[in-house]
Formats: sequence, structure tokens, C-alpha cells
Amino acid sequence: MRLSNIASTFKKCRQEHRPALLTYTVSGDPNKKKSFEILKAISSHADICEIGVGHNCNTGDGKQIQNSTYRAIKNGIKIKDTFAIVKKFKKTKNAKPCILMGYYNSVVQYGENRFVRKCKQVGVDGLIIVDLPWPENRNFSKKCKKNSINFIQLLSPTTSRTRMKKIIKDSHDMIYYISMLSTTGGKLKVSPEKILENYNKIKKINKSKNLVIGFGITIKTISSLKKADGLVVGSALCNEISKSIKNRQNSVTNVSNMVKNIRAKLS
Repeated sequence: MRLSNIASTFKKCRQEHRPALLTYTVSGDPNKKKSFEILKAISSHADICEIGVGHNCNTGDGKQIQNSTYRAIKNGIKIKDTFAIVKKFKKTKNAKPCILMGYYNSVVQYGENRFVRKCKQVGVDGLIIVDLPWPENRNFSKKCKKNSINFIQLLSPTTSRTRMKKIIKDSHDMIYYISMLSTTGGKLKVSPEKILENYNKIKKINKSKNLVIGFGITIKTISSLKKADGLVVGSALCNEISKSIKNRQNSVTNVSNMVKNIRAKLS
């Protein structure tokens, strides 16, 4: 059976004895053209690119990602534009697997079946729907699997072991562990040792599942979490875009350099 692009990426990273680096940027930030250029630039250093689908009620996100989302919406980003950016990105030389991350309302408005078909058509490899938890996501997850799209389940420090086992059993090629109870971009309130302790307990349930850690990961904290299958950096990149705009600098170059430096810490 052929491995998915996401599963193949984790396999390659394991062979290189390092975690996969997952980046997160918002589609359309700072504008449609530049967000594509940022994706293209960082894909030379990242292993998997998460792309945020703009939503005006992104309750799970901290101020860094909210600022990015606000800019994208203000500049007129629509779901059709996000699909166009993905399609164009997947045709580039260094294109990496890409995961759309957003909220269920966007899917419902577009139409569930139509949304999944469009994802497959443009080359989306995975979906994270923040506000569609298990078991409510089971039907949607099955639709994704039928279309060779990974539906990525979320786990947190408060997920009970019984529930965890069921979620992991229903998961596809990747699971996202939210390291702490916070919005995205919050300061790391839990020690890396404690995060890895919790992580290892989850990993023991099914060692074959690729488990990534997200929330609170920065260039300063990432080295201490290298034992994970994958690490997600998002708010730091969104913040770098904001700083670049404020300082009238090139956001594409600055974000790309940041990802390059982060990647160097994982070798």
C-alpha cells in the first residue's frame, strides 16, 4: 500500500534521525501574492506546510495568528483564493505536503462534499478542523480518508486516556498534540520535560502513529523537544510577518530565514 505524502515525510525524517518541522502561516497574509511567496520560500526548509484558512472568529488562536488572519481578511482572501494558492504551491519545485487548518463553518459554507473534493483536486494532503472534535468528526474524517486526505485529530493534556485510545484508533497518519491549555502563541507554561512526559504516554498507546507537538514552540524552545515525531511552529512566523511589515522589511526573506534557523536546530 502506497504511503501518503504525510506518512512518507515522517518516514524520511526518522531516517534522518530528526523530527519533522511543520510550519504554519495564514493564507493571504500579508496579501495573496506574498503568502504564496512565503510558502514557496519556507518549503526549502520545512517538511510539512500548514496553511491557515482565514476565519473571523478564530477563538483558538492567540494575537499573533489573529493579526495575520485580520490582515488576510482585510485584503480580501476567500476560500477559493486559498485553494488557488495551494494548487499553485503544489506545482512548485520544492513543494511539501500541505495541511489546511481552519474552522468547520468554512467547510459548511463551502459544502462538505464539495470542500473535500476541492481539497483533493488542488493537492491538499491533510485537514485540521479546530472546532470539529471526535466523535463528531467521524463521518467527515471518513469522507477525507476516501479522498486520500489525512484528517488530523487533536489531543490535549486534558484528554482522558480512554478517550485518547478511541481518538488514536480513529486517526489517520498524523495526530496533533496541543502541548498546553492556552491559545496559540502563548508562552510555554509547561516545562519541555513535562510536555515530553505527556507525549511519551500518548506515543505508547500506538507507536506507529505520527504524533506532533504544537503550541508555544519557538526558536528558543524547539531544541528541547527534538524527541517528538514532529514540531509545529506557527505564531512565531506570523509574528515575524507583523514585525517585517512594521519595520518595512521583506517578510518573505525574514520568515524564510527564521524557518532556516529553526530547521538548523533540529539537525
